Amino acid sequence: MNGMVSRLGIWVAFAVVMLIMPAIFTSSYAMSIVSQMGVAMIFALAYNMLLGQGGMLSFGHAIYFGLAGYFTVHFINLIGEDALPYFPISLMPLFGGLVGLAFGTAIGFVSTRRAGTAFAMISLGFSELVVALTLILIAFFNGEEGVQTDRWVGPEPFGITFGPDMQIYYLIAVWAFISVVAMYLLTKTPFGRMSNAVRDNPERTEFIGYSTQRVRWLAFALSSFFAGVAGALHALIFEHVGFETVGLQQSGLVLYTTYIGGVGHFLGPILGAVLITTLNGTLSSITEAWYLYLGVLFVIVVMFSPGGLAGLVMMHEPIWKVDARLLGGMAMPYLAALGSTVVAGVGLIGMIEMLYHIKATTIGSMEMALFGIPTDTTAVLPWIIYAAIAVVGFFLCRLTYPGAARAWGAAVLEIQARMGR
Repeated sequence: MNGMVSRLGIWVAFAVVMLIMPAIFTSSYAMSIVSQMGVAMIFALAYNMLLGQGGMLSFGHAIYFGLAGYFTVHFINLIGEDALPYFPISLMPLFGGLVGLAFGTAIGFVSTRRAGTAFAMISLGFSELVVALTLILIAFFNGEEGVQTDRWVGPEPFGITFGPDMQIYYLIAVWAFISVVAMYLLTKTPFGRMSNAVRDNPERTEFIGYSTQRVRWLAFALSSFFAGVAGALHALIFEHVGFETVGLQQSGLVLYTTYIGGVGHFLGPILGAVLITTLNGTLSSITEAWYLYLGVLFVIVVMFSPGGLAGLVMMHEPIWKVDARLLGGMAMPYLAALGSTVVAGVGLIGMIEMLYHIKATTIGSMEMALFGIPTDTTAVLPWIIYAAIAVVGFFLCRLTYPGAARAWGAAVLEIQARMGR
């Protein structure tokens, strides 16, 4: 009973946070970023149905995201031209989901006949195939220019048009909440458990009478449905869909988002979506080396925290459940480790930005503003300073990380001692 109340409280808090977002982020740019977070949450959780719950590594899941966007844009345009009867914009994500489901069912029937590396290569092949089609079938995809639309095609109930950013945000928030709840409930069904079984031990699953291909196919189709919902919402935000939405870059981004957040936990893709969308919206306007930092972050997570951000959070769950006061004793070692990481990061970022500035600058001054400080990239002193900062930071990391690990280990041992009494 207490667990049910706790889960209900989490969902209520999630709904309240989404409800008050416009009061916190008032600018148009901030509203756009928050709206994109909602779309990224749906897409990342949909992808996690494959990778995290079903063990299927796909390099082409953007197909269902992008194709749903294309069909949604064309559907809206036909409504605007009175070629089709009016269909509520608020239900367009459902239409996009059905598009994703249709393509996911067809492609999944073929691709899920194989697992592991073969499945990943098949998904990559389909991704390249669809990208090629966007450049060949100009009548539908319009090549590299993509297809544009106007989401303001008619009044919804109560005079809602979904023209203003606030209205489109709340549409995304409602669909994000519905989708997140639906995908969470799916994990608690017998199908969700069987999907985990196929991931962990397909031979035993076959032995007890289940078809692993059918389970994977169903998971693939359901995941494609929610990817289609996300794709339709993406089309409504930008009122444009291009070939990049079905390409490998989009598929790679959702893979990064899901893995960095943590594929082993339902919370992971949500954390990853918030982090990556925020970084993409802020860092992309600060530095052109944004994708390099994304790659470095991905490598660090894979090497040092395979469970992602959610894994780091959940490894502390037994501590705060038994005695949250123990977290206070871990604060200083953790802050020391974080501080040393920041120092090392400042040194590395400084050198990367100077290198990138030298490569990108062909005409004009070689001076740049680095951390708000005018820096001449041709001078030797800035390179020495940032290299020294990086070296000091790495040395501090070697000193502070074992302390953080010991603090966590001591807290776990204390919890085990208390529970063993």
